[in-house]
Amino acid sequence: MSREKTQVLPEEAERVATVGGWRVVVLNDPVNLMSYVVLVFRRVLGFDEATARRKMLEVHEQGRSVVWTGLREKAEAYAFTLQEWHLSAVVEPDEAH
Repeated sequence: MSREKTQVLPEEAERVATVGGWRVVVLNDPVNLMSYVVLVFRRVLGFDEATARRKMLEVHEQGRSVVWTGLREKAEAYAFTLQEWHLSAVVEPDEAH
């Protein structure tokens, strides 16, 4: 098999990077109050009070919580917005997809 057939074109690599599952993960930090994290989850992600509190407790007790999954571009936008609110947020590939 020739190398040209197995080589991924830049356009294809970009397409693969933007499809599939990506997740936004909020990491625990020693700075933000729990009530503030709940407020940010409600405003940025549109969570109801119970969901925001549950996700905040996951961050607090487990050190991290997956708060959103979907396409990469949207995941990066959510992570950036959460970072603007001074939360520690990262984007990771979702291995389930």
